[in-house]
Amino acid sequence: MDIQQKLHAIESHCIQEEWPKCQAACPLHVDVRGFMAKMAAGDEAGARKLLERTMPVPGVLGRLCEHPCETACIRDSLGGALAMGALERACITRAKPGNKPLCMPAKGKRVAILGDDLGALTAAWDLGKKGVAITLFAPGQTACARLAALPADILPPEILTSTLEMLGRMNVTVKTGQALDAAFLDAVKADYNGVFVEMTPGNPLGITPAEVDPVTLRWGETNIFCAGWPEADGNLSGINMAAAARRAALTLDRFLAESSLTASRDKEGPCATRTYTKLTGIPAMPRVVTASAPTIPSPEESKAEAARCIQCQCMECVKQCAYLEHYKAFPRVYARQIYNNLAIAIGNRTQTKMIDSCMLCGLCTEICPEDFSMADLCLDARRNLFSRGKLGASVHEFALEDMAAANSPEFAFMRAEPGATTCTHLFFPGCQLGGEPDSHIPEAYAFLRAKLAGGVGLALGCCGIPARWAAQFELFEETMAAFRAQWEALGKPRVITACASCQSAFAIGAPDIPVVSLWRVMAEETGLPETAGATANGPLAVHDPCTSRHDTASQAAVRDLLGRRGVTIEELPLSKNMTQCCGFGGLADNAHPELAAVTTARRAAQSKNDYVATCAMCRDRLAKKGKRTYHLLDLLFPGELADPAARPDPGFSTRHEEREHLRRHLLATVWNDPQAAPERQGPELVISPEVRARMEDRRILVDDVAVVVAQAEAGGQKFLDRETGRFLASFRPRRVAFWVDYAMVDGKAVIHNAYCHRMMVYGTSSEARQ
Repeated sequence: MDIQQKLHAIESHCIQEEWPKCQAACPLHVDVRGFMAKMAAGDEAGARKLLERTMPVPGVLGRLCEHPCETACIRDSLGGALAMGALERACITRAKPGNKPLCMPAKGKRVAILGDDLGALTAAWDLGKKGVAITLFAPGQTACARLAALPADILPPEILTSTLEMLGRMNVTVKTGQALDAAFLDAVKADYNGVFVEMTPGNPLGITPAEVDPVTLRWGETNIFCAGWPEADGNLSGINMAAAARRAALTLDRFLAESSLTASRDKEGPCATRTYTKLTGIPAMPRVVTASAPTIPSPEESKAEAARCIQCQCMECVKQCAYLEHYKAFPRVYARQIYNNLAIAIGNRTQTKMIDSCMLCGLCTEICPEDFSMADLCLDARRNLFSRGKLGASVHEFALEDMAAANSPEFAFMRAEPGATTCTHLFFPGCQLGGEPDSHIPEAYAFLRAKLAGGVGLALGCCGIPARWAAQFELFEETMAAFRAQWEALGKPRVITACASCQSAFAIGAPDIPVVSLWRVMAEETGLPETAGATANGPLAVHDPCTSRHDTASQAAVRDLLGRRGVTIEELPLSKNMTQCCGFGGLADNAHPELAAVTTARRAAQSKNDYVATCAMCRDRLAKKGKRTYHLLDLLFPGELADPAARPDPGFSTRHEEREHLRRHLLATVWNDPQAAPERQGPELVISPEVRARMEDRRILVDDVAVVVAQAEAGGQKFLDRETGRFLASFRPRRVAFWVDYAMVDGKAVIHNAYCHRMMVYGTSSEARQ
């Protein structure tokens, strides 16, 4: 499948551009939604212009249309279908007609139209616009006899007259008193390039619908095209006559152009639509224009009735996702933009930022009735760009450095419990929880060892999911392979994880490794610890991590554990399989921190109650937005903090420090294997909360600043500002350059600011290519 075929396959899942049901039900596909918007705004002139874009002979058909769109209106169950027919007549009656339709230059082709009812007028209108010279032959002594006989309050005579005058300006000549018989048909067939025959009652030609092609309405292999037969009940439907005539006229025009008569004709006439409009929360509103109302509603009544229109469209995923909303479109458009970038621009910064900003959470797929997946689209695009060196390493570099640190000897290890070389269970809490102050990992591990038979080992480290989110699939596989090697050496134990992202990573990268959430183990096997943790004041809103979206068993276990602790829970508007991402997923916070912050703030604002989360990063991001949030372990195990829900986001540097501290603590207290803390080089640092917050935003660790200052004070590059007495030092320990603004005070380095630059400038030096 080439790239364009793949694009079309992806696009087809987004239904936003599908017609609403009213438009699909209309044989002419009038834009009912747009018409209603104009009428609701009191713009009847604009509404008429919109009708005239689609509707042939609008002055006539607008008064005679049987409005089948009303039968499809989804407002029907909420107060009654919109009075489209009445509003259409009101618009056509009050609004001034437009100028002559724009007609193409003359084609040098002549078409005879036999008949003078709505079908014949429609064919003349459409073919006249195409630059075809039309001669319309009317059987009576006056044109349009049936239409002229209609009551004046339905079709005023002057409207029919002005319509025929308009057709005259469109190169349509009307000839009356012509006997429409077989001999005449033979004559025009030979004399004209094409013939349209309107099969209304009284037409003596006697061609039956069975004699013409149902798609093209062509009669045999001739240049004759037919439409306008009465309905099964013998009546003539204005809108159906016009639609059938339009189809025959289009075929005739293609015939004259010697192009395909059948291509791309699946949407002609009433057709199916996949459009979806959510009705939840839309109030019922009774019709303003009722069946007993006057034929022509007043302008005020028309506005009020049109205002009932729901303006049907999907956009459900956009309503719920700050990422999709931010880029001002919808998935079908994003697919085109992304694939155009991959195929043409390749690496355009605007488009790669959009690709990298998706949280890969899958909420859009859950919402979409056609299962459109922005996650699959964006991850596949990242893979494509990464494979060609176009993704931009700086976007995900910090997250991958954090992953590397979590799998370094300073934090990572995997061991069976003391005195054993293998185990039946392996507790793998995850790197983010391991970086939490008062993480409860030691307590949880001790609890599992006491409750589970067969031995419980412990593994600290990162599962590798950041590498997959960054489209570095080889690195992800290497991380899984390294875990597998150690896991096999421990006897292939069941893995118990406290992180839903870890659980999803194993399901993707090592589906044969048995993995279960800590919450299920506690709910289904061990029960609760005897000593309770923190006490919640009031109900707690449960925030499910997006990576647990389809793990219904773990979601149920979380609620069961909360219930057993006596916690009253609140379900957020979007929870369980419809849960929203906290803004961290897919490394979105690295690519677009401002947008990720909006996502977090939205989630935090969905309840006034305190939250409880089972993902450490979810908890910390919500806390960073000022939302009081517990980690579930805070409620299950006693801790050092009096109010853990008020615990602030520890930040990147603290996570690194806490991971190292946790490792040393566990090795010393569980395995009696004390480890010395690493020595810190350079002077002691003094960093204010304000400067530390800026460093967090810029992804600068305290350790990075310490290295820069240590290098500068040991004789490295630094510049003195004589006015302030402060130094500006720079150092590039890896593929990132750091600058630190500091002053030495009493032997300590007081940090005033820090900057970093994650860009490779090729060609400036030999070092740039390392």
